[in-house]
Amino acid sequence: MRTIMTRIHRILSLLLWGSILCVPGCLDSARDNGASPEGTVQLRSEQGMSGVTAQAGGNVFLIGSGIYDITGPAGEITMMGFAVSEQKTAGIHMRLRSRAFVIGDGARRVVFVSADLGQLFQMVKLKVSEKIAANAELAPYYNTKNVLLSATHTHSGPGGYSGYFLYDATVNGFVKQNFDAIVDGIYQSILRAHHNVKPGRILVNEGTIEGVGGNRAVEAYNNNPAAERARYDGLTDKTMTLLKLVGLDGEEIGMVNWYAVHPDSIGPENKLISGDNKGWASYLFEKDKGADYLASKTFVAAFAQANAGDVTPNIGFGQAPPDLTFEKNKSLENATLKQYNKAKELYDGATRELTGSVDFRHEWVDMRTLYVASAGTTTCAAGMGASFSAGSPYDNPSPSPLFPNGTTVDSVQWSEGSGKAALFQLLGGVFAFAWPATTDAAYKQCHAEKPVLIPTGVAGLNINGPTMTPQIMPLQVLKIGNLAIVAVPTEVTTMSGRRLENTVKTELASVGVDTAVIAGLSNSYASYLATREEYALQWYEGACTQFGPNELAAFQQEYARLSKAIVNGTDVAAGPTPEDVTGQTVDLTPKVVLDDKPLDKDFGSVITQPAASYARGSLVTVQYWGGHPNNNLQTQGSFLAVEKRVNDTWVAIAWDWDPETTYRWERNGISYSKITITWDTKNAAAGTYRIRHKGHWKSGWTGQISPYEGVSAPFTVL
Repeated sequence: MRTIMTRIHRILSLLLWGSILCVPGCLDSARDNGASPEGTVQLRSEQGMSGVTAQAGGNVFLIGSGIYDITGPAGEITMMGFAVSEQKTAGIHMRLRSRAFVIGDGARRVVFVSADLGQLFQMVKLKVSEKIAANAELAPYYNTKNVLLSATHTHSGPGGYSGYFLYDATVNGFVKQNFDAIVDGIYQSILRAHHNVKPGRILVNEGTIEGVGGNRAVEAYNNNPAAERARYDGLTDKTMTLLKLVGLDGEEIGMVNWYAVHPDSIGPENKLISGDNKGWASYLFEKDKGADYLASKTFVAAFAQANAGDVTPNIGFGQAPPDLTFEKNKSLENATLKQYNKAKELYDGATRELTGSVDFRHEWVDMRTLYVASAGTTTCAAGMGASFSAGSPYDNPSPSPLFPNGTTVDSVQWSEGSGKAALFQLLGGVFAFAWPATTDAAYKQCHAEKPVLIPTGVAGLNINGPTMTPQIMPLQVLKIGNLAIVAVPTEVTTMSGRRLENTVKTELASVGVDTAVIAGLSNSYASYLATREEYALQWYEGACTQFGPNELAAFQQEYARLSKAIVNGTDVAAGPTPEDVTGQTVDLTPKVVLDDKPLDKDFGSVITQPAASYARGSLVTVQYWGGHPNNNLQTQGSFLAVEKRVNDTWVAIAWDWDPETTYRWERNGISYSKITITWDTKNAAAGTYRIRHKGHWKSGWTGQISPYEGVSAPFTVL
C-alpha cells in the first residue's frame, strides 16, 4: 500500500478515529463461531472420491478450478491502495474476481486463490475459513492450514474490508457490504473448484519478461551486498513461473502464474473499479479460452502476485494516469500485454510435468516477540517509520511529505531541532497519554534505524483494544510436487523474495523441490518486507517493514522450520490464534437513504440517447436516470449489456466486466443518480445494437429495494 497520508490532518485523523472508537461497548468480545476454521484435514485418503483417488499420485494430481465475482460497492467507497480519501468508487471498468485452484495427490489437498484485491486481509482469511468449516462437504478437505489466499494488489478496488484501523482509516471505517462480497466470493470460487476436481496433470514453465517492472527503490536495493546482487540479472525478478492444469481427458482446466509487478498502472484519480494490469491480463487469457464468467465450470487464468514490493510498472511512463484505455495509458498497455503474451507463450510451450506429493505446513506467529536466532534478538511490536509518509517516488509520491524517503533516527529531519520532529513530539505526547508503551525506550531501540511515526503495534483503537495492524501473522508453505509456494503476508521486495525462495528450496531439495515462488500479500497484510540492508536506509519499503530490522531473518527462520517439517513429516504447533476484530469495527461510510428521479421520469429512463449510427471505432454513450449502485452489487451479473440484433432476437455481446465498456455513476443533487454507459466499438462487427442498463432503486418511504431496467434506442455500427 503506497499511502500519501502525509499532511498533518491525516495524522491527526488517526487520533480522531481513536477517540471515536473509544465509545463504550464497541469492543465486545469475539463471538464463538462454532466450528473451528483450523479443523482437521483428511490427510491419508480422499473420502467419497474413490473414483478419482485411484488415479492420483506420481505425476497425476486431482485438479479443479473455480471463479467468482468479488466486486464490491461501486459508489462512494474509498479505494484501497493509494490511501487517497478522495478516490471514491463511481462505477466499474472491469469486475473483480476470485480465482481458485484445488490440487491434491489422493492423500492431501491444497487450495491456491488469487483475488483481484488490494490486499488479502487477515479477517477475510478467517471468515472464509469459518465458512469452509461450516460446510460438511468442504470441511474434511480444507481449512486455514491448506488454503492459501493471495491478493493481486490492484489499487482500483473498494476498501474498508480490513477490520484494522490503519488500513480502514482513509476509507472511513469498515465496509461490511464490501467485506461480505469478498468473503462470499472467495468461498464460492473454492466451492466451485472443489466441485470441478478431476484427475489431471500440471505442467510447469518459466521465462523472463523484459521491460515491465522497474525497481522504484534503487538506492535501497543497492545497499544489499554487491556479491549477492551480482548473482542476479537485474534489479527486479523478471521470471514468470507458470502452471498449466490439464485433465487426463485433455480438458484445459486453468492456468496460474506468478510475476512480480505492481498493478498500479491506473492512478489515484481513477474512480472506476478495475483489476488493473493483472486483472486485464487474466481477462484476455480467459477470453482466449472461451471462459464463461456465469458458468459454474469454466477455464480460469490467474496472474498472481510475487515479490513485487519494490517493483513499479510506471518507470519510463511517468506517474500513473487515471485513463483506462491502452491508447491513453501506456503503462497499463505495456504491463498487461507483456504479462499476457509471456503467459500465453509459456502455456503453449509447457512440457515439463510436476511430479511428487502434495503437502503443506502453516503456523501463526506473534511477530512482536519472536526470537531470531541468527540475530540474537527478537522482532519488534509493529511500527511505521517516518518515510512511510513520503510514499514511493514512482507511484503516487506525496506532494508535501512530512518526512522524505531515507529519514532515519540520525537524519536532520528527525533531530530535536527540527520543527517537524517537534510537531511529532507533541503528537507522541498524545499517543503516550493513551498508550504509554509508545514511549518505551526498548520499543524505539528495537526498530533501530527506523524513527517510528505511527506505533501501530502498541497503540490500539481503544486503550484496551486491538492494535492498529495485526501482530500475529500466518506463515504457510505449500508443496505441489517439485514446486513450493511461499505464502508471505506482506509486500515482498525483490531481494527479500529471492532470499526466501532460496531458503525454502534449500530445505525442500531433499524431497525433490527445485522451484519456489513467492505468493505475496497472502493470508494477511503487514505492509512490506525489506532486507536488513534495505531497512537500514529507510526508504518507503523499509519504513513500512513493520516488525523491525530482523523481520526478514525471522521469516527465513520460520519458513525453514515449516519446510523441515514437510521433509520430516512432522507437525508444527498452530501458534497463537489471532483475534477476530470484525465485531469491533465502526463504519462511517455514507449509506443509501433513498433514490429519487424527476416526477415525469421512471427509473431506467434514458436521458441521452445514442446517435443513429456510428463508424466502427467510435465511442457510444448513453445516459439514464438510475439508482445507487450500492443498493445491489449485481454479483455474478452486470449493470449493463450491449445487445446486438440477430435476426429478430437481441443477444447480449458485452457486459460491465468487458474493458470496452464502462459503467459510471454520479450523484445529481441529493438523491438523483445519473448512470452513464460507454461502449468502445473498435472490435464490433457491423450491425444494429442497443444498450441495456440494469439497477436497483431504494424507496424512501418503505426502504424497499426494487429492480429496474432501461433500454436505449437502437443504433447501427457501420
